[in-house]
Amino acid sequence: MTGSIAAIGAGLAVLGVGLGIGKIGGSAMEGIARQPEQSGKILTAMIIAAALIEGAGLFGIVVALLGNG
Repeated sequence: MTGSIAAIGAGLAVLGVGLGIGKIGGSAMEGIARQPEQSGKILTAMIIAAALIEGAGLFGIVVALLGNG
């Protein structure tokens, strides 16, 4: 039973990461469409934010799997 709970926790972490990165990507594309001359700065900020979200998601997955038992 605890393996199932860990899998649900890992799945929720991945779902949150996917939603967060999708929101960042969409907002970055909207920002680039509005300010094409700032695309380099927008993309840099997007990549940094996506990396931070990935790190937090990975931490959530590890905690879910280590809380297994």
